Amino acid sequence: MQLRTALNHMTVPGLEYPAFLDLAARLGCVGVEVRNDISRPLFEGEPAEAAGQMARDRGLRLLGLSQVQPFNDWSAERDREVAALIATAGAAGAETISLIPRNDGTGTGNGERHANLRIALKAIRPMLEDAGLVALVEPLGFTRSSLRSKQELVETIEALDAGAQFKLVHDTFHHSLAGGGPLFAPMTGIVHVSGVSTPEIALTRMEDAQRGLVDADDRLGNVDQLAALIAQGYDGPVSMECFAPAVHALADPESAIRRAFDFMSSQVAERAA
Repeated sequence: MQLRTALNHMTVPGLEYPAFLDLAARLGCVGVEVRNDISRPLFEGEPAEAAGQMARDRGLRLLGLSQVQPFNDWSAERDREVAALIATAGAAGAETISLIPRNDGTGTGNGERHANLRIALKAIRPMLEDAGLVALVEPLGFTRSSLRSKQELVETIEALDAGAQFKLVHDTFHHSLAGGGPLFAPMTGIVHVSGVSTPEIALTRMEDAQRGLVDADDRLGNVDQLAALIAQGYDGPVSMECFAPAVHALADPESAIRRAFDFMSSQVAERAA
C-alpha cells in the first residue's frame, strides 16, 4: 500500500523553502506543512501568494500552515495571531492552519481546561467560516499539556457543532505519550509520524528531541496506528515530522526519509493483506 506522504518543514529545517519543496516533490509527497516556528523566515520572506504558487508549480498541496500556540489561552493577542495566520494561509492557498495547546503545566485542571478549550474554539470558529479554512488542533501527550485527550477535543467540537471547521491532528508520538485511546479517523485531518528507537528512555520521559525517522526499532507503534486509522477509513496525508537533531544534521535526508516512508508503506500493506 502506498501512503499519501507529506513533509513537515520541521524534519528539514535547514532547507530554504524552495529546496524544501523540491525535496518533497522528489519524494513523491502529496504536499507540505510549512512552519512559522523554525529558525528561518516563513516562506523565506516571499509573499504568501508567490509561496503558494511555488508549491503548486511543483505539484504539491500546501496542506497546512503552523502555528498558533497556545491557542487555548484566549486573549486579544491570540485573536490577532489567529487572524494573521488565517490571512496568510488564505493568501498562500493553504488548506489549514494549526492550533497548538498550552504546554507549560498550567491550565490543566478539569474545569479550567474544558472552559479554555471551549472559549477558544468558539471564538475561532467564525473566523474560519469567513475564510473557508479548517483548523487542525493537535493534542499534545506530555503530562504538562493542557490538551492531551482526543476524546475531550472531539466532545467539545461536537458540542459546538463545529466539525466542519476543526479537525484533529493524529500525532503518533503524542498519541503514545497520552496512553493511546480512540483514534477518531473520520475527524482526523492529518497524521504526523515520527519514530523513537532509543531503548533507554521511558515513554513518559520522551521529548521532541528524541523524535526521529520511523524504522524497524520504532517504539511508538507507528505502523499499528497507521494500519488502525486506515482500517477506520482514514485516507489523508501522512506527514513526516521529526525534531531530532540527528535527523536535522543528515547529509542525505532524502534517502533517509524515503527509507522511512517505504518502510511504513510496506509494513502497513502487510497488515492489510
